[in-house]
Amino acid sequence: MSLRLLLLSTPVGPLGSGLGGGVEATVLNLAQVLTQRGHRVAIAAPEGSQLPSDLDKAIALIQIPGVWQPTAQTQDRNALVLTESALANLWDYARRVQNQYDLLANFAYDWLPFYLTPFLSTPVAHFVSMGSLSVGEASPLENRLDQAIVHLSAQFPGTLGAYTQSQVKTFQGVDSADWEILGCGLDMARYEYCDRPKDFLAWAGRISPEKGLEDAISAALLAQKPLKIFGNIEDDDYWQSLQPLMLQAQKIAPIQHCGFLPTAELQQALGRAQALLVTPKWTEAFGIVAIEALACGVPVIAYKRGGPAEIVCSGKTGWLVAPDDVRALAEATERLQQIDRQACREWAIANYSLSAWGERFEQWFCKIVAKSKKHS
Repeated sequence: MSLRLLLLSTPVGPLGSGLGGGVEATVLNLAQVLTQRGHRVAIAAPEGSQLPSDLDKAIALIQIPGVWQPTAQTQDRNALVLTESALANLWDYARRVQNQYDLLANFAYDWLPFYLTPFLSTPVAHFVSMGSLSVGEASPLENRLDQAIVHLSAQFPGTLGAYTQSQVKTFQGVDSADWEILGCGLDMARYEYCDRPKDFLAWAGRISPEKGLEDAISAALLAQKPLKIFGNIEDDDYWQSLQPLMLQAQKIAPIQHCGFLPTAELQQALGRAQALLVTPKWTEAFGIVAIEALACGVPVIAYKRGGPAEIVCSGKTGWLVAPDDVRALAEATERLQQIDRQACREWAIANYSLSAWGERFEQWFCKIVAKSKKHS
């Protein structure tokens, strides 16, 4: 069954800006593989978005104006709703054109799309890109987003998708069987294998407190290895707080901030690293950059927490260490010679290719559409 699909991108920034983190890659890769599988795909995204040149003619891109949404993890649970927001405008657009599509696919981690779902005549699939932000703080029912997800699951079972089991376990009130576990997929042809690494470690992601960059800097300092940092500065106060530590590290091993790089440039630079350090301070839903590193043959050293713990095969494609153990991160860099970089590449291809991932999404979408038609 060929579907007409409207993917509603993350409202935290334009596609191609890097502000949306791994969600941007998810939206673009999914649009690519579903188009290849014969579906008609359009993407609605914040104004200023760009598609890779090889997707530009195959996929319709609708530019939606409005104020970008702050990322969920930087907001208080009682944060005020933005007016003239890209998020509101995205869903107003979806409401107006919904009859042109068989399915709307939501990639925003915000209460609004969950709340609006019952008022739409076209079915909505919600791909939840993060774990609950209530973990370790308060009852999820005190968090409006968690409550919206619980209500949606009861009213529209089978319409919630996620990256990993680790992620869905953070949500209370929703049976794990009600989630579709979809993982991630990359176009491996975009990533070049590198078997001759340079003498540096890498860290990649949005520069924000929950990503734990300070631990990567400290580990590089202990290991006396240069560190290259890839990613946008999302929280400037946090970035400034790291400067004394970076200055200390600079005396022993260079620290370089390379900024956000598009996929073609990132894989070239990242692929030459000895290892990628993954240091989340929260339950990371997945960690697409870990797959990107493995696709280039780069071993991953990660905290055994959340999605990365489901990606890394300790001793085969990198090392998993106890959460928040900076010394263990540094010590793991001394065992990198035990990891076969070719095995890292092969693992990524075998487990995270676009074809298998696209088929999982296709089956999920078709199931939602069929169920909606049955009840209409």
